Amino acid sequence: MTSALRLASASAVAALMAATGVPAQELIPTDFFNAPIDPSSPSAIEANTLTFDQASNVILASGDVVLKRGGYTLTGQNLTYHRGNNDVYFTGAVTIRDPSGNLTETNDLQITGGMKQAFLDAMTITTYDGARITADSADYDAALETLLVNATYAPCGECIDDKGRRIGWSMKAKRIISNADGSLYMDQPSLAILGIPVAWLPFFWMPDTSENALSRVPKPTYSYTEKTGHSLAFTSTVYSTRWSDVVLTPTLMSRQGLLLGAAWTQRFDGGSFTVKGSGLYQLDQSAFTFSEAKRDWRGAAQFSGSFTPIDDWTVGLSYTAFTDAAYLPDYTRTDAKSSVNEIYATNLTRDTYINARVQHFNQLGDVTEASQGQQGQTLPTVRFEHVEDLAPGMGRIKISGRLLGIHRDLDAGTTTNGTPYVFGYAGNKQHVSLQAGWQNQYVGAGGFVFTPYLGGRADAAYYDGGNGTGPAATTLWSATPIAAMDVRFPMVAGDGQTVHLVEPIAQLVYRGSETTAVGITNDDAQSFVFDDTNLFSFNRFSGGDRQETGLRANIGGRYQVSFSDDAYLELIGGQSFHLAGANAFAATDPAQTATGAGLDTTASYAVLGAYGAFEPGIKIGGKLQIDTFAPRITRGGFGASFSQDGYTASADYNYLAANTAAGVISDQHEIGIGVGVPVADYWTIRAASYWDLQAGKWYNVSGGVQYDDGYLLMSLDGTKTNGTVDDTTITATFAIKAPAGLNFGYSRVFQAGQ
Repeated sequence: MTSALRLASASAVAALMAATGVPAQELIPTDFFNAPIDPSSPSAIEANTLTFDQASNVILASGDVVLKRGGYTLTGQNLTYHRGNNDVYFTGAVTIRDPSGNLTETNDLQITGGMKQAFLDAMTITTYDGARITADSADYDAALETLLVNATYAPCGECIDDKGRRIGWSMKAKRIISNADGSLYMDQPSLAILGIPVAWLPFFWMPDTSENALSRVPKPTYSYTEKTGHSLAFTSTVYSTRWSDVVLTPTLMSRQGLLLGAAWTQRFDGGSFTVKGSGLYQLDQSAFTFSEAKRDWRGAAQFSGSFTPIDDWTVGLSYTAFTDAAYLPDYTRTDAKSSVNEIYATNLTRDTYINARVQHFNQLGDVTEASQGQQGQTLPTVRFEHVEDLAPGMGRIKISGRLLGIHRDLDAGTTTNGTPYVFGYAGNKQHVSLQAGWQNQYVGAGGFVFTPYLGGRADAAYYDGGNGTGPAATTLWSATPIAAMDVRFPMVAGDGQTVHLVEPIAQLVYRGSETTAVGITNDDAQSFVFDDTNLFSFNRFSGGDRQETGLRANIGGRYQVSFSDDAYLELIGGQSFHLAGANAFAATDPAQTATGAGLDTTASYAVLGAYGAFEPGIKIGGKLQIDTFAPRITRGGFGASFSQDGYTASADYNYLAANTAAGVISDQHEIGIGVGVPVADYWTIRAASYWDLQAGKWYNVSGGVQYDDGYLLMSLDGTKTNGTVDDTTITATFAIKAPAGLNFGYSRVFQAGQ
């Protein structure tokens, strides 16, 4: 179905289906059309697929086409409307039933005559997804324009549930004009929620009805913060064509006055760009403690765009400028592109991926211009991956590469309980790496599965020494041969209802280099936790600036049982042993990567993961990290959830043992509990809280209410934190949905007590 013309197509099909009169009168009983038709009786038109061919000016309804009016029913598989000569006809088998129950079967039925207008008046279209479109009348002109008068669209049909209650949402307009180019004009449109009108406009223009129409409806937004006071914002599309949109967002604030926001989006063949701007004259500068926020005029401007110059390639850029870094969060105007200025190009095909970017990251919040220099700039970052499948049985070759260039004006770091963390040094660094490897899988006698890997990695890096607080100016060259063997022996047993899988796993991995910090400074491999998810990995570091080295064995296994009711239980666990060479996890890292993670000794901590799902609606999961030498638990977590008939419950517990080397001076215990209770059909009340058991106090509590009838979702949630800085947030969510796939949501977080 041509989605851009869905509404127009559905309307036109309704018109073409509305005709009467049948040739081959000898096939029709004498009383076939004698039953009177009530002009107010409802009409219904259904079809699985509606297609409009603009070149031939033909509309086709296909798949279970049904016409109903005043007791008359026509059914067939294909109905064609030639708009040029106004011919309407069924092709293939057609059945006709009148109010008296007379049934006629024929082929290739031509439709003409006097019932066409009767169908147009009080027209109803029921689309394939259950939505319903009604109108008092419809018309079509030579310019392929469809006009609906007093039209209503409702994705839930009648929008009445089985208990007679109003649900969902609908849109109504005095007139809807739908053109063949996909544009849609609505005269005096309104949006109704649960049958109650809540939003009105004098007119509304959409360039393409295949896009999310309701995303263009003005959304009034209320919020409150101590810095801005009570705020009321209106987002409105003031100009819209197929190629352009202009959106204005004025916001009235009781404490700071009028903030004006505007956005211009320009589309063109193969791409688009957007220009955004906002600003205000602050009435009360005393609301802010940050020195750079105490100014008369504050604002920001942003430009972003992307286009596809050739197949498989996308290029784009984004840039944000502001009077001060706190402006955007102070006035809750941040978005995904606010903190990154970049130029990029990406290529994606079936077996190749290329991503090249030049990026500058802005810190947002109470950050001075001088402190912005702590953020790294990637000048540039380039990633390349290619997979080549060899002949059957010969395996595959994977080649990957990375170029990472970093510039910082200042050192970036912090200190936690006396332990320093350095996230980046001032200066310039370039690090290029290339890795290539071959891998295949063999099944041996008895069911053993062997997966060998052979490859190598080459690194070259340069760091200019910066301001002298980090490493000296250094050039590094490194070559790392890599060989690994993964051996598994899956054993399966079952009794017809329950299936058990036991799979011992052993890996031997050799990375023949003594150089662990291949990037000289660690800018992209700072996050690390050893658990069951990376137990059987050849290189566990999260980025390319660090790598594992030496000879290591990973020993463990997996057990899984699957029950007939789709319930299951899975256990995975094991331990890693460093056998020879340099141990990368024992090497000093200013970012404290892997400090106390349990891999710095010959025998690592043991790790275990457990996951399961059981009836009715019960899910569990847990992780453990155990120091087998002590023995003691160093890290653990457990979670369980229940969901049935609208009732939900969850519980989580997390534990982290003291680790003075990483700045954790005492054991940490946290527990969280959440519940959801249906208080009426479609309505649920939710509450949750988290406690710091070690400190003996709660640090987060939340609660809210949600309505969800399958077509309309509304919720209001509040959260209160009790940490270093007390904070209260309120989140309002509104979403409308339709079975065809529409799921337009809008969520806003309001903060108070800042």
